[in-house]
Amino acid sequence: MDSATGEVGLGVTGLTSVEAGRALERFGENRLPVPASPSFLKVLALQFLSPLIYILMASAALSMLISEITDAIFIAVVLMVNGIVGAIQEYSAGKSAEALRALEQPHATVIRDGQRRVIDAAGLVPDDLVMLESGERVPADIRLVEANGLQCDEAAHTGESRAVAKEEGDTVYAGTIVTRGRARGLVFATGRQTELGRIAGAIQERSSAKPPLMIRMEDFTRLIAVAVGVAIVFLIAVGLWRQMALGELLTMSIGLAVSAIPEGLPIAITVALAISMRRMSKVNVVVRNLPAVESLGSCTMIATDKTGTLTLNELTVTDIRLPDGSHWLFDTGVDPTAGGIRNHEGERDHPSLAVKRLLRAATLPNEGELGRTDGGGFDPMGDTVDVALLAAAHKGGLSKGELMEKYRLAKLIPYEPELKYAASFHLDEEHLHIFVKGAPEMLATMCGTMQVGDHAVPLDHELLHRQMDAMAREGLRVLAFAEGRMAHAGNGDYGDHMLIDLCFLGFAGMQDPIRPEVPAALAACRTAGIEVVVITGDDPRTATAIAREAGLTFAPGDVATGEEVAAAIAAGEPALDDLTRHVRVFARVKPDHKLAIVRSLARNGHYVAVTGDGVNDAPALKHAHVGVAMGRAGTDVAKESADIILTDDNFASIVAGIREGRVAYSNIRKVVFMLVSTGAAEVLLFLLAMILGTPMPLTAVQLLWLNLVTNGVQDIALVTEPAEGDELTRPVRKPEESLFDPLMIRRIVVATLLMGVGGFALFYWLISTGVSEFTARNLLLVLFVLFENFQCINSRSERRSVFRQSLASNPFLLVGIVGSQALHLGAMYVPGLNDLLGITPIALEEWLLLAALASVLLLVSEVEKIIYRRQLLARP
Repeated sequence: MDSATGEVGLGVTGLTSVEAGRALERFGENRLPVPASPSFLKVLALQFLSPLIYILMASAALSMLISEITDAIFIAVVLMVNGIVGAIQEYSAGKSAEALRALEQPHATVIRDGQRRVIDAAGLVPDDLVMLESGERVPADIRLVEANGLQCDEAAHTGESRAVAKEEGDTVYAGTIVTRGRARGLVFATGRQTELGRIAGAIQERSSAKPPLMIRMEDFTRLIAVAVGVAIVFLIAVGLWRQMALGELLTMSIGLAVSAIPEGLPIAITVALAISMRRMSKVNVVVRNLPAVESLGSCTMIATDKTGTLTLNELTVTDIRLPDGSHWLFDTGVDPTAGGIRNHEGERDHPSLAVKRLLRAATLPNEGELGRTDGGGFDPMGDTVDVALLAAAHKGGLSKGELMEKYRLAKLIPYEPELKYAASFHLDEEHLHIFVKGAPEMLATMCGTMQVGDHAVPLDHELLHRQMDAMAREGLRVLAFAEGRMAHAGNGDYGDHMLIDLCFLGFAGMQDPIRPEVPAALAACRTAGIEVVVITGDDPRTATAIAREAGLTFAPGDVATGEEVAAAIAAGEPALDDLTRHVRVFARVKPDHKLAIVRSLARNGHYVAVTGDGVNDAPALKHAHVGVAMGRAGTDVAKESADIILTDDNFASIVAGIREGRVAYSNIRKVVFMLVSTGAAEVLLFLLAMILGTPMPLTAVQLLWLNLVTNGVQDIALVTEPAEGDELTRPVRKPEESLFDPLMIRRIVVATLLMGVGGFALFYWLISTGVSEFTARNLLLVLFVLFENFQCINSRSERRSVFRQSLASNPFLLVGIVGSQALHLGAMYVPGLNDLLGITPIALEEWLLLAALASVLLLVSEVEKIIYRRQLLARP
């Protein structure tokens, strides 16, 4: 940009909306080629790639060999039905995940119609003039027309991990990250025509990482497959020793295999995670990958930044304090037309010359803008600090446009976290003017004098420290300002070497209000056993005041500075771990400090969720157990490094996401409990028949039908269970905790014994009293359908009584239970189907008696829950 006129250099002024629209029609949207979603047929085919399904296929083949054609056909039909149901659920979950990922669409800052605008990056076209700054992902292939200290991480293209410096005339490619500096450039390629687009087009197939829970469950299914194989070999060996017919042994083996396999378990878990992913999106939490659903629910520590997460990220300059001791107050609000300036006595007043000098230094090295909307209002753009300073200057009667006309810009040093300041160099007819804004401690090293009235006097460090300390204790974010003047530098070599012997102008205190919902969210964290630590670059006194106002509880000794962190890092991991074990507010920290803190918290046994929005937060986001980026204020590199994006930048949304993550894990446990306990009961039924030498209690077809009408419906209904309400009051789940903990194992054993032994006892008694095998199996099958109905109800909670849970809260479950009964009872009256299944209608009295027997499972489970609750209360 031409510093004198504000026009873009080289005659480049950007496109008009009309020109951009035409180009968009010609070149298409700026989107990369993405792998096509798998077709429904492919998803269906993948349902059959499982060790458990292989066993069922082998069972069908074996049935054919022993001339049990009906059994073989029925097994094949059930396999196909299960596959179709699973494919529908998985395909639907994939489509939902695609819809959620659409919320991650990046944005780009362009010059359109002569004004700076933020648009969807998909709308970029060739010849668009794009503005780049640190932390952003380059949205297209761009040729630079201006560069100011620009450095880019091009590892995505070149594999080179070191940032590359860029100058005017250089090219930056889509997908690279701006790590430092500012630039403007012209787009010359978009979408598929970019270098990244060509690479992406050549690599259409991408592997997708599976959630850790899914990996564990797949290992579990393989274990079941091996166990079933061993059990079948054992059964056949014992049967041959007892001189049983081989055909009978093979038939019994098929039944054992069918009963033991929870073929719907992987599908149910995927659906559970997908449902929670969708629920999280409703509370402003966008999950970028399924593993994060489980991970967020198990976190024990949240390492949060302050600005925009605990606060509203609406900075307002509230007061100015000058070296002469005067104190000026500003009306709050980012609207520059709302309110004005008051003196320290609270009276409306015109700003003094000293205040105007400070506001001038706040305005010129400033990249923010206060553009106008079509309605005549203001449309602030840029960093919130810059916008707040411009609004304050406007209230004081200063305009950035007028100042830029008077002071011709020669060079701008943009603010970067490692610099801790921004500076600008301006020319008039006679002098070079220097204006600096930044951290007080940094500017103090640049200044030799301070402004008192009309005179520059020697800098009084003690006085300035007292002023800054008083403002920080009030919870204000404090910035300092300085200026200098000298003769023109003939060689135009303007830079940080000239930031010496400046004149200190004073302080501006800014306030960013706490989000109203944050105190309640922090209280919820305490109740849930989740600890919170604040990591910020702000002054320790400001950070402490804000953290206390937000509701964080900590002792005075639980605050540490970046210097203390650096010293602990230098001393070794034990020293840092000792520090992070008790400190809850880290202030004035650097990016590498934040990463070290996060790793130390993990070493101390925490499962850490980290929030961040800047490029300096990316390392911590990437290496945390769960990285949470801000969707509004977050830079592209922060979002790319994170697992989760908050669309409202709100700390309370993290807590809501944790709750949903815990609901997901709880629902998965419910499904596992139901499927494993019912499957184990069926296996026990067969083993007892083998040991006691009775006929096979149920045929393979009956077992398949049982699993189809109960588990096939009820497991998916269970994963839709709503929250029980106490998720945030339960103890934190340890990350290494097994899914099959003592509580789960005890409940499975009790339920398995009740169903397995109880079912076999009924069958044995019926056979002993002379009832035919057909009738005994018919009644036993009804009993097991009822058993599994009651077990589904038992699975709704591990702690709460089922009588305190309304079935109406989960209509899918109610439909599943009633539907399974209706299907089975209805099948008794369908000619052909009843013959295939070997069932016949039963009397109402028989059904009521069997229901009463099955209800014992519910009563025993209730007693077990009472015992467990009493054990919890008895714990210290």
